[in-house]
Amino acid sequence: MVQEKKVIDEVSGWLRLYDDGTADRTWTGPPEVKFMSDAVPPHDHYVDGVATDDVTVDGIKLRIYLPEKQEKDVEKLPILLHFHGGGFCISEADWFMYYAVYTRLAREARAIVVSVYLRRAPEHRLPAACDDGYAALMLLRAAADGRSLHPWLTDHADFNRVFLIGDSSGGNIVHHVAARAGKEDIKPLRLGGAIPIHPGFCRSRRSKSELEQPETPFLTLDMVDKFLNLALPVGATKDHPITCPMGEAAPPLEEALPPYLYCVADQDLIKDTEMEMYEAMKRANKKVELLINNGVGHSFYLNKIAVDLDPTTSDQTKKLFHAIKEFVDKH
Repeated sequence: MVQEKKVIDEVSGWLRLYDDGTADRTWTGPPEVKFMSDAVPPHDHYVDGVATDDVTVDGIKLRIYLPEKQEKDVEKLPILLHFHGGGFCISEADWFMYYAVYTRLAREARAIVVSVYLRRAPEHRLPAACDDGYAALMLLRAAADGRSLHPWLTDHADFNRVFLIGDSSGGNIVHHVAARAGKEDIKPLRLGGAIPIHPGFCRSRRSKSELEQPETPFLTLDMVDKFLNLALPVGATKDHPITCPMGEAAPPLEEALPPYLYCVADQDLIKDTEMEMYEAMKRANKKVELLINNGVGHSFYLNKIAVDLDPTTSDQTKKLFHAIKEFVDKH
């Protein structure tokens, strides 16, 4: 008789862990929002002005978004190297929530988006996802030096204007990759900037905003605690440098970092520690612009239902995308 495996833990409808060590990431929350975690297959023809394709090189899988050529476009388009969120434990680059946002951003910012399929915890604990992010940057460096990764990159990409962008825990990867690249010679590629959006920076002790701000389906205290417990190296706490780069255990901010557009939502659970990192960057004399979205919470722009139906979310998403486009245009 085959013994049925048992659920030993569950995280806010996003993740179930079983006693045999396996994980199930099927959404079990309200069914009306499940579509946001459905996979969108690639399409090499233009849909609403953007084509998409998947490519795997040296074990790193990438999703590429190419905006349809417009008369006013420059000859070569900047690259947004994207790292998805999900507390290092859930999400995929092909989920609808990312497809909806990054097709729109490719179209509006006039940029090629290259999104990385990151390894996830608990099967792959940190620094696996950070290593994947850096490996993807090194693939773009190889492409800048003449290696053929994909015809769209060869024909249309400006490797002198590469920007790192990431949502939530993807924002942590943005900073990690930028800091690592700052210690290396990555020519002929050039990093134009870094755009962490609501990065998952936190501490072991609860912040005031964690105690007072409202929870949302995109971030609960349960998610912060359990995802990071599953993702960080065994024995590590939230004070680890990947999740607390402004903390005592982290190295000083001495690397040659690119300019940052640092994005915060004023109703984010982890706003206080996000702002602590911003202040640390300012003290270290780093080039960092702060964008605050008002009246919205963590990863608000990924909630397609709210973007379509709620005026505040819609307006703040427009503000966010406009700021990203302006930042890319000037760097």
